[in-house]
Amino acid sequence: MEAFNELYQVNVNNYTEEKNGLTYLTWSYAWAEVKKRYPGATYEIEKFENNLPYVYDENTGYMVFTKVTIEGLTYEMWLPVMDSANKTMKSEPYTYDTKFKKGLRVESATMFDINKTIMRCLVKNLAMFGLGLYIYSGEDLPTQLDEVVVEKITGTQAQALQKSIENNNIAKDQVDLILEEYGYKEIDDIKKDDYSNIVKKFQELVGVTK
Repeated sequence: MEAFNELYQVNVNNYTEEKNGLTYLTWSYAWAEVKKRYPGATYEIEKFENNLPYVYDENTGYMVFTKVTIEGLTYEMWLPVMDSANKTMKSEPYTYDTKFKKGLRVESATMFDINKTIMRCLVKNLAMFGLGLYIYSGEDLPTQLDEVVVEKITGTQAQALQKSIENNNIAKDQVDLILEEYGYKEIDDIKKDDYSNIVKKFQELVGVTK
């Protein structure tokens, strides 16, 4: 939840491009933004027969798959290889008709098309963790999440809590247990929404151990 809250609020508008009415986020920027915030993040391009990074069906075309792991959570994503008109590309060229025009041509897919789709799939995968997700929702800017949920406590509050813990000789394992109960590893990570409840936990602990 913490990773999603943080990544969802990143404004990526300066790193997108428009093509045929669709907005695309540059994959290199998307990955850089994730790694700056979560250095341990990893991604995987799934491989199939003959170690190829795609599956192919003569009727439906090519499909690529990626996996992204952030903070121990893994999401998968898939994306078909398409041309600039968002029509499925296959191993051979083909034509199709629309209401307004007949004989429109779709070229056969190349490894360049497949590679490009893999990186777009990675971007879509990262959107599952929040980064650029608002683009897929058709919004101009990321929605500001509820401030109470995402805003951390101030440095003064963190220092006051730390000092209280030290003054009352609360053991580190007890501190870790309380923080873990609320999904935190460090005092500085505590959100304002949880602060009062965590303080009460420590107060109860001191009352019991005195």
